[in-house]
Amino acid sequence: MEVQNAKKRINKGFYIGIGALVLLIAVLACVYYFLGPKGTEGSKEYTLKVVNDAGETTAYTGHTDQEFLRPALEELQEAEDFTIEGEESEYGLYVETVNGVTADYAVDGSYWALYVNDEYSNYGVDTQPVTDGDTYTLRYEK
Repeated sequence: MEVQNAKKRINKGFYIGIGALVLLIAVLACVYYFLGPKGTEGSKEYTLKVVNDAGETTAYTGHTDQEFLRPALEELQEAEDFTIEGEESEYGLYVETVNGVTADYAVDGSYWALYVNDEYSNYGVDTQPVTDGDTYTLRYEK
């Protein structure tokens, strides 16, 4: 009898734990939905700076209605002498090559860093909102 009661308590605790985990995941999803990055609609002008492996800077002025940076950069590729390539991951595009310069972290620890108004971005190109007047920098770093 005591063994059955112990099993019932263990099962009850297990189901309470699963329920709490599901509730926690739902709360975190809601927080991200309401507090995560938001793009703004409408026409925007932005500046893109590319700092290559030699430290040379190329600046572009972009005009877009896109809410996030990646589609804005894809538009810029069509209008300017600018190229961006990378590998798709579960987090979006991992930028590997900009204007023909490839950064390979596995080889020499180099990567393309994204800055917004000279501050390191917390987002990748897929989730970085585009804001009118902002400056975005893709900088080759080691």
